Amino acid sequence: MRAGPRLSRRTFLTAGVAAGAGLAIGFCPGGDTLAAAAPSTEPFAPNPWIRITPDNVVTIIVDKSDMGQGVLTSMPMLIAEELEADWSAIRVEQAPAGPEYVNPVTKRQVTGGSRSVRNSWELFRKAGAAAREMLVEAAAGEWGVPPEECRAENSTIVHLPTGRRLTYGQLTDRAARLPVPQNPPLKSPKDFKLIGKRLARLETPPKVDGSAVYGLDVKTPGALVAVVARCPVFGGTPRTVDPTRAKAVSGVRHVVAIDSGVAVVADAFWPAKLGRDALDIVWDEGPTAAVSSESIARAFEAAGAQPGVVARDEGDVLAALGGAARTLEAVYTVPYEAHATMEPMNCTAWVRADGCDLWVGTQAQGFNQQTAAKLTGLAPESVKVHTTLLGGGFGRRFEQDFVAEAVQISKAVGAPVKLVWTREDDMQHDFYRPTTWNRLTAGLDPSGALVAWTHRLVGHSIAARALPAIVKNGLDPSSIEGAYNIPYTIPNVRVDWVQKETGVPVGFWRSVGSSQNAFVTECFLDEVAAASGRDPYELRRTLLTKAPRHAAVLELAATRAGWGAPLPRGRGRGIAVHESFGSVVAEVAEVAVEDGRVRVDRVVCVVECGTVVNPDTVEAQMEGAIVYGLTATLKSEITIAGGRVVQSNFHDFPLLRIDEAPRVEVYVLPSAEPPGGVGEPGTPPIAPAVANAIFAATGTRIRKLPIGPADLRG
Repeated sequence: MRAGPRLSRRTFLTAGVAAGAGLAIGFCPGGDTLAAAAPSTEPFAPNPWIRITPDNVVTIIVDKSDMGQGVLTSMPMLIAEELEADWSAIRVEQAPAGPEYVNPVTKRQVTGGSRSVRNSWELFRKAGAAAREMLVEAAAGEWGVPPEECRAENSTIVHLPTGRRLTYGQLTDRAARLPVPQNPPLKSPKDFKLIGKRLARLETPPKVDGSAVYGLDVKTPGALVAVVARCPVFGGTPRTVDPTRAKAVSGVRHVVAIDSGVAVVADAFWPAKLGRDALDIVWDEGPTAAVSSESIARAFEAAGAQPGVVARDEGDVLAALGGAARTLEAVYTVPYEAHATMEPMNCTAWVRADGCDLWVGTQAQGFNQQTAAKLTGLAPESVKVHTTLLGGGFGRRFEQDFVAEAVQISKAVGAPVKLVWTREDDMQHDFYRPTTWNRLTAGLDPSGALVAWTHRLVGHSIAARALPAIVKNGLDPSSIEGAYNIPYTIPNVRVDWVQKETGVPVGFWRSVGSSQNAFVTECFLDEVAAASGRDPYELRRTLLTKAPRHAAVLELAATRAGWGAPLPRGRGRGIAVHESFGSVVAEVAEVAVEDGRVRVDRVVCVVECGTVVNPDTVEAQMEGAIVYGLTATLKSEITIAGGRVVQSNFHDFPLLRIDEAPRVEVYVLPSAEPPGGVGEPGTPPIAPAVANAIFAATGTRIRKLPIGPADLRG
């Protein structure tokens, strides 16, 4: 199948075609025409995010990818609120790649950093308000009345003195001829009808009835299926390849070399996999073959003996420690973690002389377009990205490796190709959450007050590879976030970072540096509380005098959890508070330790994330983030032996099971501030809350993850 003809933007809009959109959801309106008007023939599209057709359907194009976090509902709510659109008549599409969808805040078309709503809060509201003002003016012109006499409501314009009405669909022609206002008035929060309400997610019905399209669901006529043999050692390359046995497998069409290895292309997945299994490859494993978890641990510890790049330096730490009545020191470590998305990596690519189409579940349409353009020599605008739903992202689908593979294979074989990764491919060729080594020191004065804090962090730099522009003065903000900016008032603080690379690829993982650094800092603060004879909650309160948001969520979490109430022997409560991605979350975990096993029975979560668009989404994201974080806390890790990942599937990289999941209570603190992020901030506090609860139950300190039976024996 060849792609359709290239359309101009006007033709695209006039036809009402969602070229490049991988998902359309919503409901068509019904009802009678409300007033006579000249028939409309064209859609009204005042900006890239809104299209209103003469049948009164309002389509909202969302330029962020939905990977379960609910942006296909929450972001349309922003536009529909200001547009005064009939919510039951909304359709939603995911945007293709294009310069019009580059976010003005991030300067990228990327979904990540819990930025979807918070970076589109004003942008999307202004888009809806501008369309509303144009429709009001169009109706006023139709009736020959002042715009002040007209009001927008429920996808209609009402003339207040006479009660006359025109639907938005009846006004598309006239509205399309009007100039777009640049600074339309926005509604006062007291007038919100949608924002702040619990609305059912628009993308749920297609997921339930099976019509929702994920990357693995894409069916392109004539498409072949490919799998890739990659060197099991990071950085290794094929030395010799004999494709004879692979080509003998029925259904195998091609065996081609690409940058990451050797692709076997067949009529379907199974012959492609069998063909890959039959390949005769001798690998040049390269220098990383000598790397192991043990060698990495030794290298990181040695690196920790050297000073790093200073991220924060306040007061005189050396003098404060020298004069302290008591000092504490501890080393904390966290392992590599895989993303383990439920839908493994995949991409369908069709490279032709005149263009390239990609059907992909992606967090980075703009980067996908650039990747394909570079590999094919095409102009970026000739690369069309059709965004599908994502079966989990967590940062993994920001990467370009699987897209590059699909493009290279399609280009080589001259046909559309669906690239499919197996679970083993996904587990052993990820961009992992970095392992880190941390040494912390605290100084206490004679009264037990915390007067000094140092934190040396050794780890990888994700940004140096993925987003080098954000590395400033030798510091990767994604590595030190949650460490250099702890909210506690301490007179002398020093935090430095030592970059150490190992050959193991690392990438953004849900909540990024905060996922590790919250564990380290919040657990060490609990150690300070114990050393000073203070209650962990009360110590935090005294140190948060300059952080009212943190203090508020902490207090409510402790209250709701019944902090201080007695528990049976072998049970304990732990508390942690952390800010990430513009939101502050406190969590209290209640755990039981029995027979060398930890069971988390209850988690109380309080979040302050600014203005809440959809409370149901906020609660769901906190719950999901907690479960995701508990897997890394209690279950999973990636280890390295001989330069390769030991784990291969969920039998040795286990996830939290449903019978192991705690009862989670989520409380959202009201706020009039603009929205913060909600997709990631629930993850960082859960590991320290659990580890601190284990100490409360057993007296055993946890300084490494994941927490296993051996760690509970002290």
